[in-house]
Amino acid sequence: KILDGIEKETHQVMKNLQAILDAAGLTFRDVVKSTIFLKNMDDFAVMNDIYASYLDPSCYPARETVQVSCLPKNVNVEISMIAHKG
Repeated sequence: KILDGIEKETHQVMKNLQAILDAAGLTFRDVVKSTIFLKNMDDFAVMNDIYASYLDPSCYPARETVQVSCLPKNVNVEISMIAHKG
């Protein structure tokens, strides 16, 4: 299956975040809060399934998801994370 649109973009965002966490010696288990910006809230279910697939179900971070009218480079999703090494 060829991924496109929100599927492809969500995987890419999560892979980018994973690389940043790896470089800092952290994992998704260290993430305490996420903010997700969606261009279209109709994409929430697809994005959410992909987002959750990268996380440990025993320790999901706090999260907020908001719809925005425009994102840089006209992407469909942007995710911000705060991680803490405990």
